[in-house]
Amino acid sequence: MNTRRHFLRSSSALITLPALESIGFKAFAAPKTVTPPKRMVFLGFGWGVTNETWFPDVKKTGAAWELSEGLKPLARHQKDITVVQGCSNKYANEAHWGSTFWLTGANRYAEPGQSFHNSISADQVAAAHLGQDTRYASIQLNSPDVANSGHGPGLSMAWDVRGKPLAGLENPVAAFHRLFSNDTTPLSERQAMLAQKRSVLDAVQEDAKRVQQGLTKTDIDKLDEYYQSIRDIEVRLGKDEQWLSVPKTKPPISEPKEGLAGKEEIKVMYDLIIAALQTDSTRVLTYRQPVGTLLQSLALKVAPHDMSHYSPGDRMAASQKRDTTQSELLAGLIDKLKATKEADGSSLFDHTCLAYGSNIRSIHFLDNCPTLLTGGAANIKLGHHLVLPKDTPLANVWLTLLNGMGINAERHGDSSGVVKQLIA
Repeated sequence: MNTRRHFLRSSSALITLPALESIGFKAFAAPKTVTPPKRMVFLGFGWGVTNETWFPDVKKTGAAWELSEGLKPLARHQKDITVVQGCSNKYANEAHWGSTFWLTGANRYAEPGQSFHNSISADQVAAAHLGQDTRYASIQLNSPDVANSGHGPGLSMAWDVRGKPLAGLENPVAAFHRLFSNDTTPLSERQAMLAQKRSVLDAVQEDAKRVQQGLTKTDIDKLDEYYQSIRDIEVRLGKDEQWLSVPKTKPPISEPKEGLAGKEEIKVMYDLIIAALQTDSTRVLTYRQPVGTLLQSLALKVAPHDMSHYSPGDRMAASQKRDTTQSELLAGLIDKLKATKEADGSSLFDHTCLAYGSNIRSIHFLDNCPTLLTGGAANIKLGHHLVLPKDTPLANVWLTLLNGMGINAERHGDSSGVVKQLIA
């Protein structure tokens, strides 16, 4: 009998015993588990926070800090969150624009003769690097309550490489269907529609080439911007073609109810963020959150603008209730990031970088933007309270996070360098 492998024979079969280490078999090395991808999430809100009760004590920094009243609901995650004070956007000058320049750090008046200019947002810098292998390079979540939520111009918190606004998904139902509902149009028809779009794009490019000669500098600049928009369309068409025949992933959550608003809307949007990351539908998300409907859902009968101009009394109480509710919701999101496991046994939290905050401190103050960071993807110190020199560019924080994600960016917005105190 062979001492290595033993065979059982019958008239119709040859069956081998399992490979047993005790009789000399050595298993082949198992394939290495693929490292989970990095993800990036930005959650922005308008109207700022309650200055007196949201920010931690500036005298207690580093790892020996204490949670403020407004951050108390995050107590179970204190070792995994870092609060950064002292940051602002150098060119910010609109007290009611909570998110327009939050992720860009742009100079509104950078273009001569124009009253508004923006530049690429940090999420889109990340999307260019992290979004190549996913169906959606990025997802922008929005709310129908933007007008009452202190956000300012824009279609979401995201701005493209030309400083043009990117549209957001207005509610949880729209977000769910974008992420998980398959197009029922036959594949051949979808292929034909994409081919037609390609044909139209080619014709437009030819027309543009014919008018290049004899243009003024202003017209040349406009044409360059036009070409960039064409390149953006080409990228989107390429992405559509790449995923045309790939069915969308089965949703890990059920379809949201219609008409959600305020606290329930934010909770479900947070669930959709987890679902999008878990299914690798995208690796970059932004969410421009509601405040007005949040107050209504909390039965607070104070207008959001009036609340933002608080003084001791009902307005300040409403502002503080808003703060603690937002912290409760954020704590729930972190719970789910930690509970969602990757194929290698690590958690979604370990491979996600999440930034939470606003371009406004409180009332009309644009310095010391509230900034909270969490997640293990960007190689930053967690469980810390950092107080940076006054008016440190907020873009320095974004640059630090981008570099920590493996994105080799030298500058972002009005940045002057990375925040060394933040690097682990």
